[in-house]
Amino acid sequence: MPSLSHAKPRNFGQNRYIACMNLRPPNFEPTRTAAEGLQRRRFTVAEIEHITALGIFHEDERFELIGGEIVPKSPKGIHHELLKSALNRYWSKIAPDDLYFTTETTFRLSVDTFLEPDFVFYSKAAGLQGLNAETALLAVEVANTRLGYDLETKAKLYAAFGIKELWVIHAVKLETHIHREPRGGRFHYKKKSGRRIASHPNWRRYLRCRSATLNSSK
Repeated sequence: MPSLSHAKPRNFGQNRYIACMNLRPPNFEPTRTAAEGLQRRRFTVAEIEHITALGIFHEDERFELIGGEIVPKSPKGIHHELLKSALNRYWSKIAPDDLYFTTETTFRLSVDTFLEPDFVFYSKAAGLQGLNAETALLAVEVANTRLGYDLETKAKLYAAFGIKELWVIHAVKLETHIHREPRGGRFHYKKKSGRRIASHPNWRRYLRCRSATLNSSK
């Protein structure tokens, strides 16, 4: 006879199904019609987290949830990893004491959408537990082969949720595409900066200035 800690009740499967259904808001539409006219099942962020906890997804699988649909992320290249590692070390040294950042976190934007940007900056006061579309100060995507996707599709998504500032950094050219002033589902300020904006000697002063500006605009 199995121990009580490992024994499963006869209605284990039913209970697990009911628990999963309880993760869906009351008015959540379960399906969405895709471009080809076929319906697709929509997932909530809570459902994906529950499924992940059950071990259905492999721990190395990389995807985002956009509008309830699972969108795979492209494999990381060596240029992406080298730049992300360098930025992580650099920004950890120079970031002001009241400004925190996290890497590749599950950035929950709504009940059916989460993204995994390479970096998200937020204030110490807000904390990681309070990180959301309103408290995020800056999102950073490191891109290479999917630069166009990050500059178009992802940028529109960030703007739609009102993310105050988005940087898309080319992993090879080291050019930084800056997006600000989200309104009406798009960013109204766009600028491509030079190769060294993210590691410029004056970047610490710039980051502190941007932090103060962004915090005051909340």
